[in-house]
Amino acid sequence: MNLFFLFLVLVILGTSCAIVYVLYFNIMQFLRTKIEHAEGTIDDTLRKRYDLLVRANDIIKSTLKDGKEYFKEYINLKNKKVTNFEMDRKLKEAFNLLNKFKDDYPELGENKELKEIFSNIKELDEKIAAITNYYNKNTNELNGFIRKFPSNIVAKFHHFEISAFFDGKDMTDDVYDDFKL
Repeated sequence: MNLFFLFLVLVILGTSCAIVYVLYFNIMQFLRTKIEHAEGTIDDTLRKRYDLLVRANDIIKSTLKDGKEYFKEYINLKNKKVTNFEMDRKLKEAFNLLNKFKDDYPELGENKELKEIFSNIKELDEKIAAITNYYNKNTNELNGFIRKFPSNIVAKFHHFEISAFFDGKDMTDDVYDDFKL
């Protein structure tokens, strides 16, 4: 009878461990999928913002007719290897410059296509703000599972790594001057 009871306890314990293992693995996979989806949406949104910048540059060149490339530095970002966060910051700089152009040149402020571009930029800015919050929230949750017991065992077994937030900050490193304006 004792042997049967011991066997039953081992089976129940093993089944419980297997259920917990599968549960944590599925949660972490689900979070990883949500993060990857958010990354794809961020990429798509940044591409759209970049395309709007190119269109705005063409409108400015045709309206001002001075032959200058005002946004060349920003348009050449496509050829450089930059992170999504860096691309986001550079595009914000470019659109701030674009706003300044609109204020300095009244004929640009009256351009219907440029007004449409500004409207689209505002929508995309709101979208990217929301999706980066979503990305960071899910990254934080996944990182919590990777750090906590017993889910950290599952994470190590399946090579889950601590992920950086959208801004690329690594809160576990020794760099304390991560913050930039």
